[in-house]
Amino acid sequence: MTITVTGATGHLGRFVVEALRHRGAPVVAAVRDTSKDLGVPVRLADYDRPETLVPALEGTDRLLLISGSEAGRRVAQHKAVVDAAVRAGVGHIVYTSITRADTSINPLAPEHKATEELIVASGLPYTFLRNNWYFENYTGSLATALEHGVILGAAGQGRVAAATREDFAAGAVAVLTGDGHAGKIYETGGDTTMSLADLAAEVTAQSGTKVVYQDLPGDEYAQALIGFGLPEGFARVLAAADESIAQGSLDVPSGDLSGLIGRPTTTLAEAVAAALQK
Repeated sequence: MTITVTGATGHLGRFVVEALRHRGAPVVAAVRDTSKDLGVPVRLADYDRPETLVPALEGTDRLLLISGSEAGRRVAQHKAVVDAAVRAGVGHIVYTSITRADTSINPLAPEHKATEELIVASGLPYTFLRNNWYFENYTGSLATALEHGVILGAAGQGRVAAATREDFAAGAVAVLTGDGHAGKIYETGGDTTMSLADLAAEVTAQSGTKVVYQDLPGDEYAQALIGFGLPEGFARVLAAADESIAQGSLDVPSGDLSGLIGRPTTTLAEAVAAALQK
């Protein structure tokens, strides 16, 4: 059985490939940059160059389609991969989607919903991993929070069922290497939820430096992100995503991920401790 992982050099993909490699699973990394050494065979696969995709997917029994990172372009990119998977005779597609993709008000959800529909229409066996937020979305910027004593956002008191990238990667590996997952939709995320105020309190407790959560109107938060150097379009998407969190879009605690990986998901305290040790 050959497992192919797209986006294998990305944050999530690297964890998946490494875990599969350690298991001794026959894994192929489908990447845009074939010069990187991942310790496994690599094939050129560029979502924006459909001619690269069929050769990359040939002989694949199970494909992990890791969603692209370019919001607004993903449906066309994902369609190219799904079409190539059909032509290459892929046996099963596992797709990293978003929490409640079919009903969510999160502005990132429509592209995932459309991709899920493309996969279903392809006729190939599938599994959807509807991933919640990564802890790293927040812990990756703790140095800035500690420097200024504030975490900015527009999420209000909304709660997030976050887990680490390693948790989500372990869930993907469980599906890719296990049986009985065809046709399943997993709402993958943390066993418990947190608010951004909870995050600020945990950072304060562990670091000894007072950090508070400052909630902003969406427009003000977008302007702040633009001021930090983010492109305007992306900043506004992130601000709108925060506003959807305030309305409960990611308040979806589920045992699906811990059930797949056979252990509890990483806690907020554990995620903050790991980030502060870096």
